[in-house]
Amino acid sequence: MSVDVLRAARFIAVRAGWSRTNLELQKLIYIAHMIHVGVHEAPLVDGHFEAWELGPVHPTLYHHVKKFGASPVARIQCSDEPIEGTERSLMETTYDALVSKSSTELVAITHWEGGAWARNYVAGERHRIIPQKDILDEYRARQRA
Repeated sequence: MSVDVLRAARFIAVRAGWSRTNLELQKLIYIAHMIHVGVHEAPLVDGHFEAWELGPVHPTLYHHVKKFGASPVARIQCSDEPIEGTERSLMETTYDALVSKSSTELVAITHWEGGAWARNYVAGERHRIIPQKDILDEYRARQRA
């Protein structure tokens, strides 16, 4: 069962002490989502990601926190229901592995040549959905690399 993307983003933001920007949250959520899709062949978060200039973007999350601009996201209003089980564990592990990465490094990770974003990004085109199959293929390709 997938998690509401706003709950997932708030979980990561709290773990980061509310120090992460919209851009960084997007990349961290995408990477955790990719791993979950790869390991469980099921989405971590609801909705979809789109191929934007700076990498995969979840439009629901983007529109909810865009008001913070390039500043750290200070709050995310959503359900207080806790995230448990494999979803929580995967998000904790992913964040802990990437905690020291800058926004530039996170963008580089999601811009991986041959990855789902790279296969779907078209300069100047907006709202191009990244198919789950491409995200699964990216996970599998990264495991072989």
